[in-house]
Amino acid sequence: MSAFAADRHKLIEDILQEDEKIYVTQLAEKMGVTPETIRKDLAFLEKENRLTRVHGGAVKYVPPVQEPLFRQKMNVRLEEKRTIGKLASRYVQDGDTIMLDVGTTTYQLAHALAGLQRMTIVTNSLAAAEIINKSLEAKIFDGKLVMLGGMSNPEQKSVAGALTIQMLRHFQFDKVFLSCGGVTMTDIFDYDLEESLVSETVMKQGSEIYLLVDSSKLNSTSFCRIGSVEDLDYVVCDAPMPREWQKNKHRRLKKWISP
Repeated sequence: MSAFAADRHKLIEDILQEDEKIYVTQLAEKMGVTPETIRKDLAFLEKENRLTRVHGGAVKYVPPVQEPLFRQKMNVRLEEKRTIGKLASRYVQDGDTIMLDVGTTTYQLAHALAGLQRMTIVTNSLAAAEIINKSLEAKIFDGKLVMLGGMSNPEQKSVAGALTIQMLRHFQFDKVFLSCGGVTMTDIFDYDLEESLVSETVMKQGSEIYLLVDSSKLNSTSFCRIGSVEDLDYVVCDAPMPREWQKNKHRRLKKWISP
């Protein structure tokens, strides 16, 4: 690499520190080189994880966020998750057919279920299935457990994939309980692509959709978009709805449930 190229790369990075996005045409004009030269510079810098190319230019490089192991997440904000699980359990009624997706917050809902009759619970969470099976065996509540098939993810104690989605299409749920990796005023996100596709599918098959989310995940994103906040009926959280969210009129959201 020439000294001139190295100088351009440093200047590009310096400009990017000040601006959210840089543009090929502006950089080319500023440095007196062709747009093609700038594109090659951006390609080189992207390979070194020093920026991320987008249409027309580049933005700052953001390292991908790795999802912690299930057992590591279990004790993070544990009391908040227990509170959310107990709150959500109040909305489950005798005879309901419900879906619990993967996550340590929906796991706490599985723990909180008690005293119910004629339940049908469908899940792709191996951890939740274990708790539900123990509760059924101990007669803490009465019902049936349906464990979805699919590819196992031992690190997240879940199953997902094409088989999981195919099985889900045979069901219609009274209530769907989802977890997430982050949620903004408009969109819901998660870490894993396969699990996100399962969540996206199940959102279309429930009469009522509940999002169980602790307040640390509000106004944050992760790798995969699951869907829109507009598609939710209820949000169950350990904190009230943020003030800035209250100004945004969610047409479908019936209630924000918090202690």
